[in-house]
Amino acid sequence: MDKVLAILEMSSAAELTAVALAIVYVVFAIRQSLWCWPAAIASASIFSWLFYHGQLYMEAGLQAYYVVIAFYGFWVWRNGARNGPAPISIKPLGFHVVWIFLLLVSSIVISIYLRLHTDAVFPELDTVTTLFSLFTTYLVARKILENWLYWIVINSLYVWLFMLKEFYVTGILFAVYVIMSIIGFYRWRQDYRQGFKSQSVPARV
Repeated sequence: MDKVLAILEMSSAAELTAVALAIVYVVFAIRQSLWCWPAAIASASIFSWLFYHGQLYMEAGLQAYYVVIAFYGFWVWRNGARNGPAPISIKPLGFHVVWIFLLLVSSIVISIYLRLHTDAVFPELDTVTTLFSLFTTYLVARKILENWLYWIVINSLYVWLFMLKEFYVTGILFAVYVIMSIIGFYRWRQDYRQGFKSQSVPARV
């Protein structure tokens, strides 16, 4: 208990607020609630400011991107389908193989640049998590089921990164994210299968 209190004392009110809003976002995303996106906008705005001052420049840029993609996600989830909310879909294996390769190569190039020309801390870890998060957030906005599998890996890496940077509450948040990502995957997969079955049943005249 003393360790928990010590961590909370070391964490700023801004970080705690961003963490609370981020949890609201994930809970609503798992439930496919449109209102996950306003929570994402508020949380990402705060995190962007925090990470910039913590010299995690790629993460700061990522959070700024989250603000933009959250508006896009709100629009897609509200207008993505003619007869109701946008449906959950999946992508073929080849799609993921190509994108993983491209993102890994890009991560190597960018991290080398950051290490040579900036004062960025942990540029390799910072870059790979950032680029994959950019890609995966787009998958969330498009309601692609596999987004949760990416988040399981990404969030695990983030736990390590933020603990190294002494963003302890944020590190704990991402540990919770790992668990929530697993829940999200099974929840969305169940909804996807139910939607697939309903589409397979001939309509009654």
